[in-house]
Amino acid sequence: MTRIILASGSAIRKTILTEAGLDFEVIVKPVNESAIKQSLLAEGAKIRDIADALAEAKARKVSLQEQGLVIGADQIMEMDGILFDKPKDMTEARGRLLNMRGKDHRLIGAVVICENGMPVWRHISKTILSVREFSEHFLDQYLKAEGEAVLKSVGAYRFEGRGSQLFTKVEGDFFSILGLSLLPVLDYLRERGAIVS
Repeated sequence: MTRIILASGSAIRKTILTEAGLDFEVIVKPVNESAIKQSLLAEGAKIRDIADALAEAKARKVSLQEQGLVIGADQIMEMDGILFDKPKDMTEARGRLLNMRGKDHRLIGAVVICENGMPVWRHISKTILSVREFSEHFLDQYLKAEGEAVLKSVGAYRFEGRGSQLFTKVEGDFFSILGLSLLPVLDYLRERGAIVS
């Protein structure tokens, strides 16, 4: 079987692939995400192209040194025309969630698979999430229960857990919200004979 490598330190991406029954390795080689993002923003690039470039950079860096199919992924949150990075601390997370209250935001996700240092497959996803008008009492309880786990997500929530209580509706794929469009990835891996079809 072809070797499968996840070029991401994300715990949820690892969990998604593990629970899907894949045999894979995790190898992460850091890239300068902020430099890539700033350069593309300065060029007026679309959000989808920024997410795609970041996913490709992560996969390519590992793929230049490791044999196999290397999966890179990235996700960007956009609300009111503004792009967001992960909150730096709990104060920023609280402020962000208050700002998101009663509004929609978009998560643009990209997955790129590289082989021998070159991209061989890519997928872009878009999900729209509608945040409910929650009370500040709920928010304080939520942040106390979740703790610093919210700092690992651009939206300050774990949708697969308690964060689901923040929403009234979502449009899009569950796995894409979590940060890895699983079903298209599985299709490609089957096509390549990397997993049993």
